[in-house]
Amino acid sequence: MWLFVPFVLVPIIEIALFIQVGGLIGLWPTLAIVVLTAVAGTWLMRTQGMAVLAELQGKLNQGGNPTGPIAHGAMILFAGAMLLTPGFFTDTLGFLLLLPPVRAALIRFGAAKLAGNITIVGGASSMHTRHGHSDDVIEAEYHAIDPDDLPPDDAPRGQSGWTKPR
Repeated sequence: MWLFVPFVLVPIIEIALFIQVGGLIGLWPTLAIVVLTAVAGTWLMRTQGMAVLAELQGKLNQGGNPTGPIAHGAMILFAGAMLLTPGFFTDTLGFLLLLPPVRAALIRFGAAKLAGNITIVGGASSMHTRHGHSDDVIEAEYHAIDPDDLPPDDAPRGQSGWTKPR
């Protein structure tokens, strides 16, 4: 239900803005502005996206936490979709999302909302969410091996790096 409101309100806002701006400056200047903002937004999205991709690669190469660049990249992608959607309201939202301080504030807000749903009980290996799920459960498949099928103890074994040679 909460998605219904933006899908109804955004087109109404866009139509109203097109009527207002078109009435002030005329049809062709209004259409030119819409096309120019799409082109400028695409260029800005591409340049900022490449910068965030370089930052992500640097974080991964250094073994750092990549969540920041990933969140920024997702917001830049969403900003690009907003800028390619014709309209003044969506263009404004898209250009706002291309501003790094706006993205950082939204990421902090989202992280605070997410952190409110996580409770750490005990050590790092026993993190539980609000719903009681635990991440210390490991799912696996196994196959029973018949002891008669094992090689003798004096047989040469390969060294995989996971086991110590006998």
